[in-house]
Amino acid sequence: MTSDITLFVNPTAGRGRGARAAAPAARVLRDAGFHVRTAVGADGPDALRRAREAVAGGTGALIAVGGDGMTSLALNAVAGTPTPLGVVAVGTGNDFARAAGLPVRDPVAAATVVAASLKGDGGRAVDLGRVGERWFGTVLASGFDSRVNDRGNRMRFPTGRLRYDAALLAELAALRPIPYRLRLDDGPEQHIRATLVAVGNGRSYGGGMRICAGARLDDGLFDVTVVGPCRRSTLLTVFPKVYRGTHLSHPTVTTHRAAKVTLEADGVTGYADGEPLGPLPLTAETVPAAVRLLGAR
Repeated sequence: MTSDITLFVNPTAGRGRGARAAAPAARVLRDAGFHVRTAVGADGPDALRRAREAVAGGTGALIAVGGDGMTSLALNAVAGTPTPLGVVAVGTGNDFARAAGLPVRDPVAAATVVAASLKGDGGRAVDLGRVGERWFGTVLASGFDSRVNDRGNRMRFPTGRLRYDAALLAELAALRPIPYRLRLDDGPEQHIRATLVAVGNGRSYGGGMRICAGARLDDGLFDVTVVGPCRRSTLLTVFPKVYRGTHLSHPTVTTHRAAKVTLEADGVTGYADGEPLGPLPLTAETVPAAVRLLGAR
Protein backbone atom coordinates (compact mmCIF):
# COMPACT_ATOMS: atom_id res chain seq x y z
CA MET A 1 0.00 0.00 0.00
CA THR A 2 1.26 3.49 -0.83
CA SER A 3 2.19 5.76 2.07
CA ASP A 4 0.50 8.71 0.31
CA ILE A 5 -2.89 9.36 1.88
CA THR A 6 -5.45 12.15 1.58
CA LEU A 7 -6.96 14.20 4.37
CA PHE A 8 -10.42 15.25 3.19
CA VAL A 9 -11.37 18.27 5.27
CA ASN A 10 -14.56 20.22 5.96
CA PRO A 11 -13.23 23.32 7.76
CA THR A 12 -16.71 24.45 8.85
CA ALA A 13 -17.81 21.15 10.46
CA GLY A 14 -18.84 21.35 14.09
CA ARG A 15 -18.65 25.18 14.14
CA GLY A 16 -15.04 25.20 13.06
CA ARG A 17 -13.88 21.99 14.72
CA GLY A 18 -13.07 20.58 11.27
CA ALA A 19 -10.43 23.25 10.63
CA ARG A 20 -8.99 22.89 14.12
CA ALA A 21 -8.90 19.08 13.87
CA ALA A 22 -7.05 18.87 10.57
CA ALA A 23 -3.64 19.95 11.88
CA PRO A 24 -3.34 17.53 14.84
CA ALA A 25 -4.75 14.67 12.74
CA ALA A 26 -2.22 15.36 9.98
CA ARG A 27 0.60 15.55 12.51
CA VAL A 28 -0.25 12.14 13.95
CA LEU A 29 -0.41 10.58 10.48
CA ARG A 30 2.89 12.16 9.39
CA ASP A 31 4.57 11.05 12.60
CA ALA A 32 3.39 7.53 11.75
CA GLY A 33 5.28 7.73 8.46
CA PHE A 34 2.55 8.71 6.01
CA HIS A 35 2.75 11.43 3.37
CA VAL A 36 -0.41 13.46 3.86
CA ARG A 37 -2.10 15.49 1.15
CA THR A 38 -5.08 17.70 1.94
CA ALA A 39 -8.23 18.12 -0.15
CA VAL A 40 -10.71 20.91 0.67
CA GLY A 41 -13.74 21.61 -1.51
CA ALA A 42 -15.41 24.95 -2.10
CA ASP A 43 -18.79 23.28 -1.66
CA GLY A 44 -20.31 19.77 -1.55
CA PRO A 45 -20.06 18.94 -5.28
CA ASP A 46 -16.54 20.36 -5.50
CA ALA A 47 -15.46 18.42 -2.40
CA LEU A 48 -16.85 15.19 -3.83
CA ARG A 49 -15.06 15.83 -7.12
CA ARG A 50 -11.75 16.35 -5.32
CA ALA A 51 -12.25 13.21 -3.22
CA ARG A 52 -12.99 11.13 -6.31
CA GLU A 53 -9.92 12.54 -8.02
CA ALA A 54 -7.79 11.50 -5.04
CA VAL A 55 -9.24 7.99 -5.14
CA ALA A 56 -8.78 7.70 -8.90
CA GLY A 57 -5.23 8.97 -8.49
CA GLY A 58 -4.35 6.03 -6.26
CA THR A 59 -4.33 7.56 -2.79
CA GLY A 60 -3.63 4.94 -0.13
CA ALA A 61 -6.59 6.09 1.97
CA LEU A 62 -9.18 8.85 2.15
CA ILE A 63 -9.50 10.32 5.65
CA ALA A 64 -12.66 12.39 6.19
CA VAL A 65 -12.30 15.18 8.77
CA GLY A 66 -15.66 16.64 9.70
CA GLY A 67 -19.16 15.46 10.49
CA ASP A 68 -21.63 13.05 8.96
CA GLY A 69 -22.02 15.22 5.86
CA MET A 70 -18.30 15.03 5.09
CA THR A 71 -18.23 11.32 5.88
CA SER A 72 -21.13 10.80 3.48
CA LEU A 73 -19.24 12.58 0.68
CA ALA A 74 -16.19 10.42 1.41
CA LEU A 75 -18.30 7.26 1.34
CA ASN A 76 -19.58 8.24 -2.08
CA ALA A 77 -15.99 8.63 -3.27
CA VAL A 78 -14.62 5.31 -1.97
CA ALA A 79 -17.64 2.96 -2.09
CA GLY A 80 -16.96 -0.05 -4.30
CA THR A 81 -13.24 0.77 -4.63
CA PRO A 82 -10.24 -0.76 -2.85
CA THR A 83 -9.44 2.59 -1.19
CA PRO A 84 -10.01 2.41 2.57
CA LEU A 85 -11.82 5.16 4.47
CA GLY A 86 -10.73 6.78 7.71
CA VAL A 87 -12.99 9.03 9.78
CA VAL A 88 -11.89 11.85 12.08
CA ALA A 89 -15.33 12.66 13.44
CA VAL A 90 -15.54 16.23 14.73
CA GLY A 91 -19.00 17.27 13.55
CA THR A 92 -22.24 17.79 15.41
CA GLY A 93 -23.81 14.35 15.01
CA ASN A 94 -21.04 11.86 14.14
CA ASP A 95 -23.53 9.00 13.88
CA PHE A 96 -21.52 6.91 11.42
CA ALA A 97 -18.41 7.06 13.59
CA ARG A 98 -20.41 6.13 16.68
CA ALA A 99 -21.91 3.11 14.91
CA ALA A 100 -18.42 1.93 13.97
CA GLY A 101 -16.98 2.42 17.46
CA LEU A 102 -14.60 5.17 16.34
CA PRO A 103 -13.36 8.08 18.49
CA VAL A 104 -15.58 11.16 18.40
CA ARG A 105 -14.38 14.78 18.75
CA ASP A 106 -10.85 13.61 19.51
CA PRO A 107 -8.79 14.10 16.34
CA VAL A 108 -5.56 12.77 17.85
CA ALA A 109 -7.22 9.54 19.01
CA ALA A 110 -9.06 9.15 15.69
CA ALA A 111 -5.91 9.68 13.62
CA THR A 112 -4.00 7.27 15.85
CA VAL A 113 -6.64 4.60 15.20
CA VAL A 114 -6.47 5.28 11.45
CA ALA A 115 -2.66 5.02 11.38
CA ALA A 116 -2.68 1.76 13.36
CA SER A 117 -5.31 0.25 11.08
CA LEU A 118 -3.44 1.30 7.93
CA LYS A 119 -0.31 -0.43 9.24
CA GLY A 120 -2.27 -3.40 10.57
CA ASP A 121 -5.47 -4.97 9.30
CA GLY A 122 -6.14 -2.42 6.55
CA GLY A 123 -9.66 -1.76 7.81
CA ARG A 124 -12.83 -3.72 8.38
CA ALA A 125 -15.34 -4.34 5.58
CA VAL A 126 -18.69 -2.70 6.35
CA ASP A 127 -21.99 -2.42 4.50
CA LEU A 128 -23.46 0.65 2.91
CA GLY A 129 -26.92 1.52 1.65
CA ARG A 130 -27.43 2.65 -1.92
CA VAL A 131 -30.24 4.56 -3.62
CA GLY A 132 -29.52 4.80 -7.32
CA GLU A 133 -25.99 6.22 -7.51
CA ARG A 134 -26.05 7.61 -3.96
CA TRP A 135 -24.49 5.72 -1.06
CA PHE A 136 -25.27 6.18 2.63
CA GLY A 137 -23.85 4.89 5.87
CA THR A 138 -26.44 5.67 8.53
CA VAL A 139 -30.21 6.08 8.04
CA LEU A 140 -32.61 6.85 5.22
CA ALA A 141 -35.35 8.95 6.82
CA SER A 142 -38.83 9.56 5.45
CA GLY A 143 -41.98 11.02 6.93
CA PHE A 144 -42.25 13.25 9.97
CA ASP A 145 -38.49 13.52 10.47
CA SER A 146 -37.75 14.33 6.82
CA ARG A 147 -40.57 16.90 6.78
CA VAL A 148 -38.95 18.60 9.77
CA ASN A 149 -35.74 18.75 7.72
CA ASP A 150 -37.63 20.10 4.70
CA ARG A 151 -39.23 22.85 6.75
CA GLY A 152 -36.00 23.71 8.54
CA ASN A 153 -34.16 24.01 5.24
CA ARG A 154 -36.76 26.49 4.00
CA MET A 155 -36.57 28.67 7.12
CA ARG A 156 -34.21 31.64 7.37
CA PHE A 157 -34.96 32.41 11.01
CA PRO A 158 -34.21 31.39 13.70
CA THR A 159 -30.73 29.97 13.18
CA GLY A 160 -28.84 26.95 14.52
CA ARG A 161 -30.58 24.40 16.71
CA LEU A 162 -33.50 26.80 17.28
CA ARG A 163 -34.39 26.49 13.60
CA TYR A 164 -34.77 22.71 13.96
CA ASP A 165 -36.84 23.15 17.12
CA ALA A 166 -39.14 25.66 15.40
CA ALA A 167 -39.55 23.34 12.41
CA LEU A 168 -40.31 20.44 14.76
CA LEU A 169 -43.05 22.39 16.51
CA ALA A 170 -44.56 23.47 13.20
CA GLU A 171 -44.64 19.89 11.89
CA LEU A 172 -46.16 18.67 15.16
CA ALA A 173 -49.01 21.12 14.65
CA ALA A 174 -49.56 19.70 11.16
CA LEU A 175 -49.10 16.05 12.18
CA ARG A 176 -51.08 13.60 10.05
CA PRO A 177 -50.44 9.93 9.26
CA ILE A 178 -48.90 9.35 5.84
CA PRO A 179 -50.20 6.66 3.46
CA TYR A 180 -47.16 4.58 2.44
CA ARG A 181 -46.63 1.77 0.00
CA LEU A 182 -43.85 -0.37 1.41
CA ARG A 183 -42.11 -3.35 -0.17
CA LEU A 184 -39.50 -5.42 1.69
CA ASP A 185 -37.15 -7.39 -0.56
CA ASP A 186 -39.34 -9.05 -3.20
CA GLY A 187 -42.35 -9.45 -0.92
CA PRO A 188 -45.82 -8.06 -1.53
CA GLU A 189 -46.50 -4.34 -1.53
CA GLN A 190 -47.87 -3.29 1.85
CA HIS A 191 -50.25 -0.36 2.21
CA ILE A 192 -49.68 1.23 5.60
CA ARG A 193 -50.32 4.48 7.40
CA ALA A 194 -47.34 5.72 9.36
CA THR A 195 -45.81 8.76 10.98
CA LEU A 196 -42.39 7.85 9.61
CA VAL A 197 -40.40 5.00 8.10
CA ALA A 198 -36.64 4.83 8.73
CA VAL A 199 -34.28 2.48 6.90
CA GLY A 200 -31.10 1.92 8.88
CA ASN A 201 -27.73 0.69 7.71
CA GLY A 202 -26.47 2.26 10.94
CA ARG A 203 -28.46 2.61 14.11
CA SER A 204 -28.79 6.37 14.62
CA TYR A 205 -29.24 9.78 13.06
CA GLY A 206 -29.52 13.34 14.31
CA GLY A 207 -26.62 13.03 16.74
CA GLY A 208 -27.49 9.86 18.61
CA MET A 209 -31.19 9.28 17.96
CA ARG A 210 -31.16 5.46 17.80
CA ILE A 211 -34.14 5.15 15.50
CA CYS A 212 -32.91 1.77 14.17
CA ALA A 213 -31.29 0.67 17.41
CA GLY A 214 -30.61 -2.92 16.34
CA ALA A 215 -28.88 -2.09 13.06
CA ARG A 216 -25.36 -3.40 12.40
CA LEU A 217 -22.86 -2.30 9.80
CA ASP A 218 -21.81 -5.81 8.80
CA ASP A 219 -24.91 -8.03 8.60
CA GLY A 220 -25.97 -7.39 5.00
CA LEU A 221 -29.42 -6.16 6.07
CA PHE A 222 -31.26 -2.95 6.85
CA ASP A 223 -33.23 -2.49 10.03
CA VAL A 224 -36.53 -0.82 9.11
CA THR A 225 -38.39 1.10 11.83
CA VAL A 226 -42.02 2.05 11.23
CA VAL A 227 -43.69 4.48 13.62
CA GLY A 228 -47.39 4.02 13.04
CA PRO A 229 -50.15 6.64 13.21
CA CYS A 230 -50.06 8.44 16.52
CA ARG A 231 -51.25 11.54 18.29
CA ARG A 232 -48.97 14.45 19.08
CA SER A 233 -48.90 13.44 22.73
CA THR A 234 -47.85 9.90 21.80
CA LEU A 235 -45.11 11.13 19.48
CA LEU A 236 -43.79 13.43 22.21
CA THR A 237 -43.74 10.44 24.56
CA VAL A 238 -42.01 8.13 22.10
CA PHE A 239 -39.38 10.50 20.69
CA PRO A 240 -37.30 10.99 23.88
CA LYS A 241 -36.94 7.20 24.07
CA VAL A 242 -35.23 7.20 20.67
CA TYR A 243 -31.96 8.35 22.27
CA ARG A 244 -31.85 5.12 24.31
CA GLY A 245 -33.36 2.91 21.60
CA THR A 246 -36.17 1.88 23.95
CA HIS A 247 -38.86 3.24 21.61
CA LEU A 248 -38.81 -0.05 19.70
CA SER A 249 -40.94 -1.71 22.38
CA HIS A 250 -43.73 0.89 22.08
CA PRO A 251 -46.97 -0.53 20.60
CA THR A 252 -47.02 2.02 17.79
CA VAL A 253 -43.55 0.95 16.56
CA THR A 254 -42.85 -2.08 14.36
CA THR A 255 -39.51 -3.26 12.99
CA HIS A 256 -38.44 -5.31 9.99
CA ARG A 257 -35.20 -6.52 8.42
CA ALA A 258 -34.58 -6.56 4.69
CA ALA A 259 -31.82 -6.19 2.10
CA LYS A 260 -33.99 -4.05 -0.21
CA VAL A 261 -36.70 -1.56 0.71
CA THR A 262 -39.00 0.36 -1.61
CA LEU A 263 -40.89 3.34 -0.17
CA GLU A 264 -43.66 5.26 -1.92
CA ALA A 265 -45.63 8.17 -0.51
CA ASP A 266 -46.91 11.43 -1.93
CA GLY A 267 -45.25 14.66 -0.85
CA VAL A 268 -42.43 13.03 1.13
CA THR A 269 -38.70 13.63 0.63
CA GLY A 270 -36.16 10.98 1.52
CA TYR A 271 -33.04 12.00 3.46
CA ALA A 272 -29.96 9.82 3.94
CA ASP A 273 -27.01 10.73 6.18
CA GLY A 274 -28.91 13.97 6.78
CA GLU A 275 -28.82 14.97 3.10
CA PRO A 276 -31.83 15.10 0.73
CA LEU A 277 -32.11 12.23 -1.75
CA GLY A 278 -35.24 13.45 -3.48
CA PRO A 279 -38.95 12.71 -3.38
CA LEU A 280 -40.34 9.22 -2.85
CA PRO A 281 -40.64 6.66 -4.42
CA LEU A 282 -37.14 5.45 -3.59
CA THR A 283 -35.59 2.01 -3.47
CA ALA A 284 -32.70 1.39 -1.08
CA GLU A 285 -30.47 -1.66 -1.31
CA THR A 286 -27.83 -2.79 1.14
CA VAL A 287 -24.43 -3.54 -0.36
CA PRO A 288 -22.39 -5.88 1.85
CA ALA A 289 -18.71 -5.04 2.40
CA ALA A 290 -18.99 -1.92 0.24
CA VAL A 291 -16.08 -0.13 1.93
CA ARG A 292 -13.09 -0.89 4.13
CA LEU A 293 -13.38 1.30 7.24
CA LEU A 294 -10.15 1.99 9.10
CA GLY A 295 -10.27 1.27 12.83
CA ALA A 296 -13.88 0.07 12.86
CA ARG A 297 -14.81 -2.29 15.68
